[in-house]
Amino acid sequence: MRLEVLSKEDMIFLSKELSKEGIMNKTQEKLGWELNHFMVIRGKFGELIKRSKGITPVIDDTLDEIQVAFNALMSNWEVGEEREFEDLFDEVDIAKVTLIAALIEGGYAAGEEKLKLLAKPRLEELEIELKFNIDDLEDVLEEVEGKLDATLTTELSFARKYFVEILEIEEELIKKALEIAEGYATEESLIEAMFVGIGKAVLAQMILSLAEEKNTKIDLIEVLLEHEPIDIEGKREKISIYFDEGALEDFLKELQRMGYLKVKGNRIWV
Repeated sequence: MRLEVLSKEDMIFLSKELSKEGIMNKTQEKLGWELNHFMVIRGKFGELIKRSKGITPVIDDTLDEIQVAFNALMSNWEVGEEREFEDLFDEVDIAKVTLIAALIEGGYAAGEEKLKLLAKPRLEELEIELKFNIDDLEDVLEEVEGKLDATLTTELSFARKYFVEILEIEEELIKKALEIAEGYATEESLIEAMFVGIGKAVLAQMILSLAEEKNTKIDLIEVLLEHEPIDIEGKREKISIYFDEGALEDFLKELQRMGYLKVKGNRIWV
């Protein structure tokens, strides 16, 4: 059961907190990456309004937001006036960010510590670049490419990733580990770890129970495969656990490393 955290510091703190509670764990750092696909649309605002009409509300709404942001910004920003970046971006606003980028690129605004408005453009003539996650345009990709001359852009980011692996199979310890990890782990890895932890605990319990009756690894694996999948049912949910012979071999090695059973050749005992 592996949990991802956002920094090396969080990895160290989480590992220490788990160890204090007697929960076996180990840390891991490795190179990771994120891959994102976008459709990029570029053109004069007025042209984009005409060419995008009726394609999808996703684009229509974005252009409407830029129109609103432009009206608000130009209504209280005079030519020659310098504005603090903090004033311009008092909150995260993609439409405003897009608009400011267009003003700077078009030569209508400039500055480093402060931004000075050099001239007020006509919004229709302003060159705008829009970027949409490809999933948001999945149903209209061909139309977007054809009518708006959109290009597919892929962003690949490499970064070191940090993990804490929980080396426990007892349900209570796994639950405790998940509670501690809530303050450190990413939400996605926490949810995944919850299901993996439950699955490993149930499978381990079944293996240890059957290992008391079967004294050979071949017999144990054969019986386990007959029970696959293992279903865990609650009031409104159901978890089905699947595995193959190779996965069982690896799981037995893990249980042996943790001291729950011994395997020597084909012999097995708890």
